[in-house]
Amino acid sequence: MTRGAPEGTAGKRPHSLSRLWQGLSLAGQFLLAGSLVFLAGMIVIAVFVTHQIEGGVTRNTAASTALYMSSLVEPLLQELAHRDTLSPETRAELDDLRQNTSLGRRIVSFKVWKEGGLIAYSSRSEIIGMRFDTTPNLERAWKGEVAAEFDTLVDEEDASERAAGLPLLEMYAPMRETGTGQIIAVAEFYETAEALKTNLFWANLNSWLIVGAVTLTMFGLLAGIVLRGSRTIDRQRFALEGRVGELSTLLAQNEELRGRVQRASRRIAEVNEQYLRRVGADLHDGPAQLLALASLRLDALKPLLMPDLPTSPSGRTDLEVVRESLVDALSDIRNISTGLTLPELDDLSPRQLLENAAKAHERPSGTTVALDIQSAPDDLDKSIKICLYRFVQETLSNAYRHAGGAGQRLACRFDGEELEVVVSDTGPGFDPSKKTVVSHGLGLPGLRERIESIGGTLQIDTAPGRGARIALRCSVMT
Repeated sequence: MTRGAPEGTAGKRPHSLSRLWQGLSLAGQFLLAGSLVFLAGMIVIAVFVTHQIEGGVTRNTAASTALYMSSLVEPLLQELAHRDTLSPETRAELDDLRQNTSLGRRIVSFKVWKEGGLIAYSSRSEIIGMRFDTTPNLERAWKGEVAAEFDTLVDEEDASERAAGLPLLEMYAPMRETGTGQIIAVAEFYETAEALKTNLFWANLNSWLIVGAVTLTMFGLLAGIVLRGSRTIDRQRFALEGRVGELSTLLAQNEELRGRVQRASRRIAEVNEQYLRRVGADLHDGPAQLLALASLRLDALKPLLMPDLPTSPSGRTDLEVVRESLVDALSDIRNISTGLTLPELDDLSPRQLLENAAKAHERPSGTTVALDIQSAPDDLDKSIKICLYRFVQETLSNAYRHAGGAGQRLACRFDGEELEVVVSDTGPGFDPSKKTVVSHGLGLPGLRERIESIGGTLQIDTAPGRGARIALRCSVMT
């Protein structure tokens, strides 16, 4: 049983490499990635250039050697236009040419091919008359091209040449019939290539050095540009981080101030409700009681003063007019006192609060409010309860005053985080873009400010002729 890597090692290694990469500056990332890219590019270019140099030098050398050899060998091979073998005299001449000329002494091996891979002549007499598989270079020569390979003796018929252990240039040259120009044979030469090998070595070395020098120069110039840009970016980033830090501090301060303003607004709303409750109680216990007492005293004096009381143009006595005025004033004071005073909200759940607000509107208005309370939180902060009650009170009052109470509907939905309370009607609606209607007719700006003080929003969806829909939305932490 083999022991595997520790659990989590495979996942941590890429993560650590990613963190290491991200920790590098722009210049560091360029130096790391650029060096790999430039190194790969340098190798590809150098290999390509080396291959081109080697191929060009090999082809040029082979072409010159093949031209010279063809001028000497081609006249001796004319009899192959009509037969597949050479006469003993011709073989002797070819042997003499190979052994007694300066170029011939550089030729390690020499073959003459006929079509089908037949060897018509060879410096190795034992393979004359044998057939071998045709090679791509041999096929190219039969098509009229001079083909060459340097030190790549891999064919079956190259066994003897490989055994020599020398760098050889293998060349294939087409031999043509005099007069017709038809290819009658292919001559294959193996020339010693120590000098060619040395020249190719220095040519390849020079090409690698030149490509490397150019690549390093380009990389150095680009690295300098990137390094300069990286330093500029770092300076700007440090300056930006400083600005961001300042802005973050200011945002935190603004958020703290906003929280203070909201808390102050909630406290003001609670204090205002307490003040309104006190004013309502004072009206109920003070002027209302005095007016009620005055009305009772007038009722007591009426039998005593009836014969002598003057009458108004309507036929009623002045005492009756005074008494009716006192009753109307007492009713107005009681209505004002009732409107100013909120019911006790601490012990009411949000659902009960909405139901009580709807009933409190139905009694004096004589209208009906359709309830659609699908879900509601279990409890709310007192400031939110006060805002919620005043929202329902104000919007239902507007629905009654401007829409005659047509289609009044109170809906509530709570998804665990956001509370939405909607009051709608099917009345004539209004144009919310007209500030005069919103400001003076409905008193919605003050309601919007009250809702924003608890972190909520007020949405008004209405238009002339299609009713009104007013929604309160706020986040609730239960």
